[in-house]
Amino acid sequence: MIKIKGRWYKSLYGPDGELKQKLENDNVITQNGISGLVSHLFSATVAATTFTFRYIAIGTDATGESNTDTALGSELTRHTGTVSQISGGIYRVTATFPSGTGTGAIAEYGLLNSNAAGTLFSRDTDAVVNKGANDDLVVITEVTYS
Repeated sequence: MIKIKGRWYKSLYGPDGELKQKLENDNVITQNGISGLVSHLFSATVAATTFTFRYIAIGTDATGESNTDTALGSELTRHTGTVSQISGGIYRVTATFPSGTGTGAIAEYGLLNSNAAGTLFSRDTDAVVNKGANDDLVVITEVTYS
């Protein structure tokens, strides 16, 4: 049996490049995320980009995650992440939200397969990160298959 576990890492940097806040948290893998993964594994007729979970969204809704979530509660912005394979079973996506982008009290994060709408693979809520206009926020999510 394959198990799927997700983890999020968030680092807020001030305009001087100094680390202001760092958070780590497990997340919930959604039912739609699992269905999207199954569709990817069993369908050769749909374009591969449809199944690439490489978009990280940030938002301000602190409502706890649920495996029935289909979107963030209050999405601010979304970026295309850089995808890498850390080891045989770890998939990592990293996105940077630079100064002037996604400013506010960030409390939620999501991994999706589209730059607009799309399927929410996982969602995480955590302590608020107060991202100022001149701050950079680096968000990393890892999905471990074991």
